[in-house]
Amino acid sequence: MQKLRAITVDDEPLALEFLRSCLAESADVEIVAECRNGRDAVAAAIKHQPDLLFLDIQMPGINGFEVVKALQADLMPMVIFVTAFDQFAVEAFDLHAVDYILKPLDKERVGRSIERAIDRLKSDQEQSFKTPLIGAIDSISDRVASKTVTKSEGKLPSGIQRKLVVRDSGVVKVIPFDDIDWVDAAGDYMCVHAAGETHIVRSTLTELISKLDDSLFVRIHRSTIVNIERVVSVSPLQKGGSLLHLSGGEELKVSRNYREAIRNLFQ
Repeated sequence: MQKLRAITVDDEPLALEFLRSCLAESADVEIVAECRNGRDAVAAAIKHQPDLLFLDIQMPGINGFEVVKALQADLMPMVIFVTAFDQFAVEAFDLHAVDYILKPLDKERVGRSIERAIDRLKSDQEQSFKTPLIGAIDSISDRVASKTVTKSEGKLPSGIQRKLVVRDSGVVKVIPFDDIDWVDAAGDYMCVHAAGETHIVRSTLTELISKLDDSLFVRIHRSTIVNIERVVSVSPLQKGGSLLHLSGGEELKVSRNYREAIRNLFQ
């Protein structure tokens, strides 16, 4: 088996150095990039398309959960969270089959995580790795959300159309469809990217597509749709397909199966 290509992400230099020393002793993993923040991690994951991501959760700016939300499901590597989170978060990770290493880091535990990643890659090659990650994040959000939110608060007021209602950490938000930049599906969850924020919604991509204006929103991947008004440029990829560059700085891969739809829009 070829070595797993890994990216390590942590805002603590000592943590990165420890992971580097652990992985240097492994015959199964090679580091292709090291990142000190979430923004660099997203860019590195798009560029290198690694097999494995060692990802710190608690980072300033874009945290580890937001890194997961920002990556397209079909490009999502396996993730090993590096965390100092308390027990309830660990239980959520276990429930959704997400691996994790508790700080302070331990070489033996890092080694077991690599073995688990190899086993998972062999058994889940056709599965989206993002789906269980989003499930874990959603479970954690539910547990810390305010208990005062009722079901009735999630309903649209009478007469309002073209809006998406989401509950985010106990707060009900109403998002106009025109504010949505792009949407990434992970199983029965969607990551809705709008106005600089990402919201997890329990729905399917097919359900949302049926509500959107098909002259504005286009499917570019089996799990991704984009607001074409946000696209500022398109660049080809060596292995086929193309890369969309959005006005907010995001980069989205267009699969070969959907490139004709994009080409027709910009003729």
